[in-house]
Amino acid sequence: MKQRTPVVINILIIIGLLIVFYYLFVQSYAFLSSPYFWGTVVIAGILAYIHGAIGDLIENNKFKKLSPEEKAAYLAEKKVPFFKRLYQSAFKKQSASEEKDILIDHGFDGIMELDNQLPKWWVGLFYFGTAFCIVYIAAYSFTDFAHPLSEYEKEYKEQLAAIDKYMAEQPPVTIESAKYSADNIAAGEEIFKTTCVSCHSDGGRGGIGPNLTDNYWHNQPEKTLFKNVFHVVENGVTGTAMQAWGKNGVLTGADIQNVAAYVYHINQEQQPITPAQGGAPPYGEEAHWEKE
Repeated sequence: MKQRTPVVINILIIIGLLIVFYYLFVQSYAFLSSPYFWGTVVIAGILAYIHGAIGDLIENNKFKKLSPEEKAAYLAEKKVPFFKRLYQSAFKKQSASEEKDILIDHGFDGIMELDNQLPKWWVGLFYFGTAFCIVYIAAYSFTDFAHPLSEYEKEYKEQLAAIDKYMAEQPPVTIESAKYSADNIAAGEEIFKTTCVSCHSDGGRGGIGPNLTDNYWHNQPEKTLFKNVFHVVENGVTGTAMQAWGKNGVLTGADIQNVAAYVYHINQEQQPITPAQGGAPPYGEEAHWEKE
């Protein structure tokens, strides 16, 4: 008579499987605080105990029918710890007489084949994988679970919400707190293309507005280039087409910081676009900026 798996082990396996299947559908561990999950665990535990009690009754009934020798062998095996018994069964080798009983009547080149049973852990993994595959395919086919477009939309909305929350909690960027960062250049270029390119042309080469790539500036209210661009974009220039993008509420402080980073980049980190290359001629006085 074979030894049975302890009820506690069965319950732990059930809880592990429940965690796996809950996570498949919830896609987070938030269910661990849900009463529905723990209710399922309690019900599964009760059913496992009932199953174990029924198994005990069947086992006792079979035990009564064993011979004294079989009873002694069964009780001796029962004293072996479960995990030790499991390890021994996984790597147990047959005796010569046992091999003779499971020897298959064919071979090749003197090599004979034994009709060994597959290990229980392997069979268990196979059935678990099969059940998992069925559940996964059903969930993928008839629900939004694991659907790449649905997951993308969900994560995209979460990221937008996180950005909005971050921006709402951050203090507004002012000329005092603004700092140059290369990470802001790409965002500043996009704002420049939609807001500034009509006057300053592509790449800041100049047109209606002055060339932003050379070192000649008509307005120099600040001592550093980055702060100067921030000031001009925020406050505008009286008597010109340069409006106060910040004071008018068109651009936020963060937007102006990004634009200033882009203008600083094309002015200080790239070669100027000369009139021979299609740039506007110098306008204003040569600037002598302090280092950032």
